[in-house]
Amino acid sequence: QVQLVESGGGLVQAGGSLRLSCAASGRTFRSYAMGWFRQAPGKEREFVAGISGSGDNTLYADSAKGRFTISRDNAKNTVYLQMNSLKPEDTAVYYCAAKRTPLTKVPGTSVDEYPYWGQGTQVTVSS
Repeated sequence: QVQLVESGGGLVQAGGSLRLSCAASGRTFRSYAMGWFRQAPGKEREFVAGISGSGDNTLYADSAKGRFTISRDNAKNTVYLQMNSLKPEDTAVYYCAAKRTPLTKVPGTSVDEYPYWGQGTQVTVSS
């Protein structure tokens, strides 16, 4: 089992940047593919980006491509989401999630695939 704690959210102006972090407990972090999801008020939780346990493979939602970068440091049990060129429509609670997978497997995009979740961190982008 893995426990996840997000940090790094906040208030930023449109066009600005934020880096979210998600720290995981446990000694087998690289056995878990990681995903970032977000949920805006009144909307369903949606996939943003994912990364394999090895870090070699990534996947992005169309809304994140070219602006967001997911990465991980397995020595620090941490996954990151670098968000650039932020837009007001990026405002949401951002969650990290984990699923145990083969090391190089590209993570899935469905909320239902991930059994472990953090508590979320608020990102607010002002216009």
